[in-house]
Amino acid sequence: MKVIVAYASLTGNTEEMAEAIAAGARETGAEVVLRDAYDAEASELDQYDGIAIGAYTWGDGELPDEFIDFYEALGKLDLNGRKAVVFGSGDTSYPIFCGAVDTIEEKLKALGAQLVAAGVKVEFTPSADEIKQCKEVGRLVAGKVPAVN
Repeated sequence: MKVIVAYASLTGNTEEMAEAIAAGARETGAEVVLRDAYDAEASELDQYDGIAIGAYTWGDGELPDEFIDFYEALGKLDLNGRKAVVFGSGDTSYPIFCGAVDTIEEKLKALGAQLVAAGVKVEFTPSADEIKQCKEVGRLVAGKVPAVN
């Protein structure tokens, strides 16, 4: 099983989530590639069995600027049969909490990916329990435990 974890992080919160997801997938024996969105190409996602994509939410529910090119390039992919999960951090003081997670989930569903868990949304820095949740999601996307939804 090959898993990619691609993310955009400004303050390190979403990066911390990405690292926990990668750790959970590695615990299953999966081969895991962890990439910042700057260094990832959406076109390479079809080389992986499991896909975890994360982004923090900017402003009133928007994707971060540095993630938009990656997101737009997703539209050219066929992700049928791929297990996927989305994660990200946000701020509940805005009207749309973690809207980037919802936007990415919609895109992955439209491309045929099988979402194996509800999007993981964290306010600011992930807690110890949220890190555990991220590791569990990593195991799910690696296909080693049954999907929860």
